Amino acid sequence: MGERRCKIRRGIKWVALGIGAGILIKLFVLDLLVVSGTSMSPRIPDGASLLVAKCAYGIIRPFSGDLLLQISQPRRNDVVVYRHNGKIVVKRCVAVEGDALDFFSETSYTCRVNGLEISLTEGQYQRIKHSARVPEGMIFAVGDNYDESVDSRDYGFVSVRNMLGKGLWR
Repeated sequence: MGERRCKIRRGIKWVALGIGAGILIKLFVLDLLVVSGTSMSPRIPDGASLLVAKCAYGIIRPFSGDLLLQISQPRRNDVVVYRHNGKIVVKRCVAVEGDALDFFSETSYTCRVNGLEISLTEGQYQRIKHSARVPEGMIFAVGDNYDESVDSRDYGFVSVRNMLGKGLWR
């Protein structure tokens, strides 16, 4: 009877260790998100699962929307995950600190950055046209589906300190 109890205790310890390791991995290393909305379509469609490397830019402060320790910065073309107005947001980083932003309003409102021509509404144009460069510690993040995305064109630059992770694959 004593040997059986010892095996049960050992089994309980391994299960507890596995649960603890799973919680630590979810809090600090990897997470799986389900994308809601069409702002990243067609590359990341509504309802797609996205694996997020939570430690890609640093150590995240658990249950908050910022980095405890920053170890790297988002790069152009990264799929970034951050919190905005209490929601987790998935967008593409199209410009990093110091990148030039060129605005045009001849026939339509556009922003040219790093070879991309991003369409703007008049309101978006008026809101950000005075920003010639991405400020230090910030990124310019937009959805792949410009017509359906609410992003940096609407609410401005995103602080690198607010990055929750980097989208790896779907």
